[in-house]
Amino acid sequence: TAFAISNHLVGQAICDNIDERHKAILPPHIWKDGDPEGVRQRAAEQLVKTAQAARNFIDAKPADGLKFPAVVPGFTGSSIWHACYAFPPTSQDFIQKGFDDFGKRFVPILDAFDNFDVNFALEVHPTEIAFDIGSAHRAIEAVKNHRRFGFNYDPSHLGYQGVNYVKFLRDFKNRIYHAHMKDVWWGHGTGEVGVFGGHTNFGDHRRYWDFRSIGHGDIRFEDIIVALNDIGYRGPLSIEWEDIRMDRIHGATESCRNVKGYDFAPSGVAFDAAFER
Repeated sequence: TAFAISNHLVGQAICDNIDERHKAILPPHIWKDGDPEGVRQRAAEQLVKTAQAARNFIDAKPADGLKFPAVVPGFTGSSIWHACYAFPPTSQDFIQKGFDDFGKRFVPILDAFDNFDVNFALEVHPTEIAFDIGSAHRAIEAVKNHRRFGFNYDPSHLGYQGVNYVKFLRDFKNRIYHAHMKDVWWGHGTGEVGVFGGHTNFGDHRRYWDFRSIGHGDIRFEDIIVALNDIGYRGPLSIEWEDIRMDRIHGATESCRNVKGYDFAPSGVAFDAAFER
């Protein structure tokens, strides 16, 4: 049984300022001649097709007894990510134009998702229209609180920023449509490279943060499981494995084992109910 089909790379092109880097991540029928607006339009059409594919695929083998909606996790891109640091001086009007552009492009996509009874889950992530709690609230407003817009929760993109990744779950408890289990460490390195990465490669020993195999970073997964149980999340815990310091097979196997160890069902009774007669 499958619960989700992702389409991150195509989604990235919908709101991005398109440049030559996108050619490397997009299929030829989306890139074509590379005209930026043409790329964006074709990417939007492909994301809608992904919703239809997800509906067909999941209907082919429904989950017995588990009611969890079909979901497409992915990216949106952002026309204003380059203005994240707000210099040259950047007005809120300038930023709002970026959110308005996102809303204009994504509301029709979300309406199409609604027709297929599929949710879209944005992975909150640097380079996207939403990359922390504050920008996630603005993204919801930009799509007029569309019921098909929610989040693919991934703590690894929040922790090293200093964002409260457990609060994220509680703030958006009705919009957590998918969950990635992925670790990251921060506060490491030599002090030469900060949170912005210093134009270094992942795994460079100077880096302040890097993605790690689950259990080898600084994310508190038990806190996450408690919060997921508290908000009633019953969807999959999808392991996204990235750790340049570790063999992939070893790391993925260990990560599966660790997640099973962290995961536990919520209690249906008060802890002191055993004393009742």
